[in-house]
Amino acid sequence: MSRAARLIDLVQALRRHRRPVTGTVLAAELAVSLRTLYRDIATLRGQGAPIDGEAGVGYVLKPGFLLPPLMFGDEEIEALALGARFVAEHGDPRLARAARDAIARIETVLPADLRERLDDAGLWIGPSKRRPPEPVDADLLRRAIREEKKLDLAYADAEGRPSRRIVWPIALAFFERVRILVAWCELRGGFRHFRVDRMSEARLVDDRYPRRRRTLVRDWRRVQGVGPPD
Repeated sequence: MSRAARLIDLVQALRRHRRPVTGTVLAAELAVSLRTLYRDIATLRGQGAPIDGEAGVGYVLKPGFLLPPLMFGDEEIEALALGARFVAEHGDPRLARAARDAIARIETVLPADLRERLDDAGLWIGPSKRRPPEPVDADLLRRAIREEKKLDLAYADAEGRPSRRIVWPIALAFFERVRILVAWCELRGGFRHFRVDRMSEARLVDDRYPRRRRTLVRDWRRVQGVGPPD
């Protein structure tokens, strides 16, 4: 187990104990030596963890402490690397650049051992297949979702029949070949899925849609029979 993962486990163990717990008990729970346990307690205190107590008496973690955001375990490092590489390969240009920038920023502040593990995670993303051209900027669609604003779309169905739609966008799904906008359609009076490559124009409407996006997502899941993600 890496040192970062061990420190995370120690914090979780302290949280489980509402009352002071001795170093001996903690060391047994974490399967480490008492000397290692004392050293890890000192490390956490040095990073600002409000741990009261001392050797031979017991330790307690005061409520409200959050781990520093860059203390990642091995699998968390792998998940970060894989997710960023997927977005860099399959996302639209702005998201791809943001993914590369985010990984570079994380790398600059990670300890050397974790930085090396991030660089050499051994999980790769295959090249994406060529997508149909998308006249509409996906950044505009994401902005509409974030701000919960309506979109005015010029859209063509699978047979090429054009229509004009006012929609309430709630999600943008990324597939290997296409991107799908999930939205409530005012014309149809229900949820519809719009392929981005079939949009010829998208314009942000100043009005926010009348229901919160969280509520719409819940309703969409119910209609589709899709449970919340794990």
